[in-house]
Amino acid sequence: MVQAVAVSLIAGTALAIQPASAASYIPISGSGSTWSQNALDQWRKNVAANYGMTVNYTGNGSSAGRKDFINKSVDYAVSEIPFQLHPIDNSAPEVSLVPYAYMPIVAGGTSFMYNLKIAGKRVTNLRLSGEVITKIFTGVITNWNDAAIAADNPKLALPSKPIVPVIRADGSGTSAQFTLWMSKQHPTLWNAFCKKMHIATPCGLTSQYPSYGGFKAQSGSNGVAGYVSQDYGEGAITYVEYSYAIKAGFPVAKVLNKAGYYVEPTAKSVAVALLQAKINTDSKSDAYLTQILDGVYNNADPRTYPISSYSYMIVPTKVVSGATFTTQKGATLGTFAHYMLCEGQQQAEALGYSPLPMNLVLAGFEQIKRIPGANSAANTSVKNCNNPTFKAGDSPNNNQLAKSAPQPAACDKQGADQCATTTGGSTAGSGTSSGTDSTGTGTTDGATTDGATTTDPGTSGGTTTDPAGTGAGSGASNSGTSNGSDSLEAYPYALPKEQFGQQQITMLVAGILLVLVIILPPIAMNFIGRRRKTRGSTEN
Repeated sequence: MVQAVAVSLIAGTALAIQPASAASYIPISGSGSTWSQNALDQWRKNVAANYGMTVNYTGNGSSAGRKDFINKSVDYAVSEIPFQLHPIDNSAPEVSLVPYAYMPIVAGGTSFMYNLKIAGKRVTNLRLSGEVITKIFTGVITNWNDAAIAADNPKLALPSKPIVPVIRADGSGTSAQFTLWMSKQHPTLWNAFCKKMHIATPCGLTSQYPSYGGFKAQSGSNGVAGYVSQDYGEGAITYVEYSYAIKAGFPVAKVLNKAGYYVEPTAKSVAVALLQAKINTDSKSDAYLTQILDGVYNNADPRTYPISSYSYMIVPTKVVSGATFTTQKGATLGTFAHYMLCEGQQQAEALGYSPLPMNLVLAGFEQIKRIPGANSAANTSVKNCNNPTFKAGDSPNNNQLAKSAPQPAACDKQGADQCATTTGGSTAGSGTSSGTDSTGTGTTDGATTDGATTTDPGTSGGTTTDPAGTGAGSGASNSGTSNGSDSLEAYPYALPKEQFGQQQITMLVAGILLVLVIILPPIAMNFIGRRRKTRGSTEN
């Protein structure tokens, strides 16, 4: 009986930890964006556990990812922008001999994470207009007590402290999106900076942000966020995907939109903004299905975050000689792509992103059909797509997340008032002030910085190749979380370690029972034999 129970427990445990799918998938590898990496790392972990699928990824920056795709050394790439055929930094045009398609994978807001204190207390309710942001990152505004910053923040007694803009040292889609926004919204300031940096004007977007003056250049999203989050980063500000600020436990600036409200890049504010995004529908264009964001920047809805965009997976549409991609890998890539567009989007908001709406999901399905070896019938059905932005019967232009987005608070309107609520990953700590106190610091946080610790100001992170998607940048370490999101399975810097839970207890009990099954019978037989021998001797 004991043996039967032990075998049953062991069998049950084995079933619990085996992959849910019996399908066999060829491992695939990709590289590119760190802006999207937090979502990708979680999704890679999920498909490894649920499907036994190995999806490797190196977060080396969008530019490097596109280069790897051109060199045929990866099966897919991830980037916030398409291949640059006419780069403004005089680099070689990016021409791929592997036919490709752009597939949207996740939306989000480019945030401005900062480290600023007043009288020793961390500021967590900073507000910035687009013009001020542009002046900071073009070297025009250099001190936190500048009158223009003060005008955005009437309730803060800003300190006389140098501003340290932290930019990307590597070619990145984040830099490209940010510089595209500046070139569209503040062309005079951006062109003046380009001219100062000996870049031909008028200039548009660039993946390689020009280094200037006291700017600090760091590699990867982990690198820039890690610098800002340290004690030596006080006074610093960087541009980075919202999820990195959430994990680091640091605030982000609320950005002034066209309706006159300062808004944080939450999932809902991004969803509202992207309702005005246009998509290149010319199937013969090199930029087919890429985003046109002018309407997003100028969206008059008061709920919108103006610097919102989405990221692409660059997928091959043909098997070519010399490339690592094969038709067999296409089956893996197609299934993974469907997972990202559907079930994976359920975790987007919790990870600091905004899930894709139906129109982009449908566009993504069309691209899956072009991947050699992908099972199009199974991977392009809306009925089997559990995406949180739409429900049965919705039209492609509906977005349930945007419909439920709240209006901004009255104190977020441009003017003499200012909300005291915290932003990003910052939280109100015990014994700290909230609102406008005698020091004029607004709210302060009790968040620690250990979730974003780097070994020194020059370290960089973002490289992950493990199939489980642990996802920590090579220059970052995680010794704990600081934003109350411990229930999530994935974080920007590292996934939490597995705890000793019910499954481990079951395995321990099963192991003990198995040992007893093996050990007890010989002991019992030996005991019974000795009893019989003793009884026989007594009877004689």
